[in-house]
Amino acid sequence: MVNKGLKRGARAIDFALTEFQQSLRDAIEKVCVRFGDDYWLKRDREGTFPEDFRSAIAAGGWLGICIPQDYGGSGLGITEAAIMMEAISASGAGLSGASAVHMNIFGLNPVVVFGTEEQKRRMLPPIAAGKEKACFAVTEPDAGLQTTKLQTRAERRGDRYVISGKKVWISTAQVADKMLILARTTPIDAVGKPTDGLSLFYTALDRRFVEIREIEKMGRAAVDSNQMFIDGLDVPVEDRIGEEGSGFKYLLHGLNPERILVGAEAIGLGRAALRRASAYAKERVVFDRPIGQNQAIQHPLAERWMELEAAALMVFKAAWLYDNHRPCGPEANAAKYLGAEAGHKACQTAVMTHGGYGYAKEYHVERYFRESMIPRLAPVSRELTLCFIAERVLGLPKSY
Repeated sequence: MVNKGLKRGARAIDFALTEFQQSLRDAIEKVCVRFGDDYWLKRDREGTFPEDFRSAIAAGGWLGICIPQDYGGSGLGITEAAIMMEAISASGAGLSGASAVHMNIFGLNPVVVFGTEEQKRRMLPPIAAGKEKACFAVTEPDAGLQTTKLQTRAERRGDRYVISGKKVWISTAQVADKMLILARTTPIDAVGKPTDGLSLFYTALDRRFVEIREIEKMGRAAVDSNQMFIDGLDVPVEDRIGEEGSGFKYLLHGLNPERILVGAEAIGLGRAALRRASAYAKERVVFDRPIGQNQAIQHPLAERWMELEAAALMVFKAAWLYDNHRPCGPEANAAKYLGAEAGHKACQTAVMTHGGYGYAKEYHVERYFRESMIPRLAPVSRELTLCFIAERVLGLPKSY
């Protein structure tokens, strides 16, 4: 039965990109086409940061996509940012390209939402213009995903804070000028809730007081991951975002967008892998026929396409909710989970479709496969995501 409240032909839901959003995607793809497969293969082999790629993205004004226009940005939403990040990853840049700009896209959302006017004018324009790089210093070696247990301390001394502690898995710290850092300003045994007493700072990464050690890892060698040892870092009160002790609440305005964007990036990676696998399946001839004519090759690739498309719907639902100021925690976590799983399976299938050549670096899918592990592990594990959905959506007892 037709709802009488709707006019005939009216659309309640539109799954198509707007003309503007499509033009945005087209513009990003034009930048990415200048950085082909050989570029990313070289960056992966040498482990060098893709500075020229990042500069090209900055030159187009894209680093400030989510920063308000008053502060040098484009004033667009997480939806447009997700379109951009998926396009970067899908171009073949994968997580190497996406991670080179990832933090600058979502990371300063707490400043946008909770910063003072002075902070916004001081902190946001250099990021939007690409003049400064930022890293996200939250995770600690002894706290992991239990953020409320972090032990990095920020001690108030007059109009300054002195920060000391350890952080781990901090991306782009080798090249960053600034960091968004969460530290405990009140001991956990002196607060009513574990989430209280944490404060958020956006401040200079002063290497006189911060030792950074790069972690050698499986994939995405072009973008560094690091351990960080902080000893007496002097931070002015003016660099604290919002009220002292409320940093965890502010941080959530960066965490949900990050989950959405990670999901989009994983989907883009999966689409790049699927495109390569399909092309190879049409070209590779075995027993006098292309292997893509065999259902054993066709069916897994078809399944991967469906999984990626379904995950993309959740990504854009979560982005829509966030941009419309609606609660989006479950959807953002689901977007990250589904995108990561679909992307990983697509990359694995692409390797298997190539057979032995899938193991060769020159075919690129082995790089995609290595990078596809990242969204499954970070910024939150698959298992904790499932626990979150079980507890917050299904109402089941907390299991940890």
